[in-house]
Amino acid sequence: MFEELEWAEAAPVAAGFGPVISRPPPAAGSKRRQLLATLRALEAASLSQHPPSLCISDSEEEEEERKKKSPKKASFANASAEGRRNVKKQGPPCIDSEEEVERKKKCHKQALVGSDSAEDEKRKRKCQKHAPINSAQHLDDVDQTDPKAWKGSTTNDPPKQSPGSTSPKPSHTLSRKQWRNRQKNKRRCKNKFQPPQVPDQAPAEAPTEKTEVPPVPRTDSHEARAGALRARMAQRLDGARFRYLNEQLYSGPSSAAQRLFQEDPEAFLLYHRGFQSQVKKWPLQPVDRIARDLRQRPASLVVADFGCGDCRLASSIRNPVHCFDLASLDPRVTVCDMAQVPLEDESVDVAVFCLSLMGTNIRDFLEEANRVLKPGGLLKVAEVSSRFEDVRTFLRAVTKLGFKIVSKDLTNSHFFLFDFQKTGPPLVGPKAQLLGLKLQPCLYKRR
Repeated sequence: MFEELEWAEAAPVAAGFGPVISRPPPAAGSKRRQLLATLRALEAASLSQHPPSLCISDSEEEEEERKKKSPKKASFANASAEGRRNVKKQGPPCIDSEEEVERKKKCHKQALVGSDSAEDEKRKRKCQKHAPINSAQHLDDVDQTDPKAWKGSTTNDPPKQSPGSTSPKPSHTLSRKQWRNRQKNKRRCKNKFQPPQVPDQAPAEAPTEKTEVPPVPRTDSHEARAGALRARMAQRLDGARFRYLNEQLYSGPSSAAQRLFQEDPEAFLLYHRGFQSQVKKWPLQPVDRIARDLRQRPASLVVADFGCGDCRLASSIRNPVHCFDLASLDPRVTVCDMAQVPLEDESVDVAVFCLSLMGTNIRDFLEEANRVLKPGGLLKVAEVSSRFEDVRTFLRAVTKLGFKIVSKDLTNSHFFLFDFQKTGPPLVGPKAQLLGLKLQPCLYKRR
């Protein structure tokens, strides 16, 4: 009834298997069984030729990652995946033609290439996970200044292999965090071995100066301040006493001043010290001017200094000098009232009143000078300019006491200087009034 089909004998040969041994035609009931056995044999042969990797199907997520990382290799993997899906969908294989067999062989080769690429990617991921952290070689190779190289080192893309290389090299890439930590460690090592900088030491010393406790005031400083305060108070007190004594000398007769200094010897020293401090402020002291004039005269002339003070005139000239004053500051001084000096009549050549016409009895002083001077003797008077109200009345009053004016110097701003020559005894009696001899008192104001 049934004849054996031609493709039943040609199928194993087209599939690449050995020739099928011809058997005697079986019975009619066994024809179906023989076809089923042949189909099973063909299915087993086709499955034995495909590797087990074709049955393995990757998840869709892994395929998407492979497409992003390696698009070229993903195409091979997609082809293999499509081949595997087609195999599953086809179910049991059927007998194909020669063209279909060749197409299957090509797909099998492509699947093998895709499986190799998948295995390489898995190996590379394992190498990246288990890469040593202390890989300094990669940091040395990467140029830190080049941002492109830095980006390439931080990405997870596998390094491209050269077409001639067969074995893949393990990658030494580091993550961004690892690279930053590596840079910090390098900077710390550099700072350890750097020598200390000198300019950085100056700001370190500044806070110590601020935190220093101020020194405790010593007792010496307190004593010095107390001493300075006492000195100022003493100076003010001396100034007040000087002004008081000066007022007493100008407002009373010479006899009262003499008693004052006899009762208080220190008062004259205080007055003289204050007087010298006032005269030092002048541009020229009158005693120096008188000494210069006397040095131009013969040294044999005898000089009487009324109100000598510290005997400065006697120390400045070679002439013999008789020094008189109300108190003694020098052994050469004769203490007396200048209205009554212990000298003989007509015994001296020059009589000097340098800032000593003080008191209310000026006429007594000038009459005493007329008594001790020789005929034609010289009277030199130097007095503060502010004391004169009218110079002419003063000169006329002096001429009535037996003198004539020889020279006068009114150019100095602080004192006037007059030279008189003795002409004879006074021209007026003791009861006659000479208003021009009254001079203004020289009072010092508080400063």
